[in-house]
Amino acid sequence: MDPADLDDDPLCQLGRWVEEARGAGEELPEAMCLATVSGDGIPDARMVLMRGLDHGVVFFTDYESAKGRELALNPCAASVFHLPHPVRRQVRLRGTVDRVTPEESDRYWMTRPAASRRSATASHQSTVIESRAVLEAAVASLGDAEPARPARWGGFRITPFTMEFWEEGRARLHDRVRFDRDAEGWRSARLSP
Repeated sequence: MDPADLDDDPLCQLGRWVEEARGAGEELPEAMCLATVSGDGIPDARMVLMRGLDHGVVFFTDYESAKGRELALNPCAASVFHLPHPVRRQVRLRGTVDRVTPEESDRYWMTRPAASRRSATASHQSTVIESRAVLEAAVASLGDAEPARPARWGGFRITPFTMEFWEEGRARLHDRVRFDRDAEGWRSARLSP
């Protein structure tokens, strides 16, 4: 892999690699590890799903969850897409994070299955619960309702300032290309494995 082999826009390249992985049989190529930092500087990471790709990477969650609270304190994040078999690639990115508009959150909310909307309405993510039965009862109390999007639930967009594309090489001589964004746009460079 050479920088010249990749799209000049690394977000477009990410989209291509995700679709290539999907075409090769990867079940959830949009899964990414999202890393945030707490107010006391302790890193945290979890898996989320990319649900949009435009001038940034979009994911949705409860704004009052651990990640939502951490992003409110420190609106920066890092993310890794691991595309293991058969393409053997990774994409890393770091960037600033902003909430998407309420309209974007509403549009995505309506694409979710009704059961998922009820679960998100009943569950206050990352809070302590008495038992699983209490959570299930809260969901059941909604019946077949079509709940509106709770104000505490919505999307975030990571706008990357650096992205790195990694492809497995023979004898551990992997290929790495990093893109860095400045006032002029994106610049790419090859990195040592």
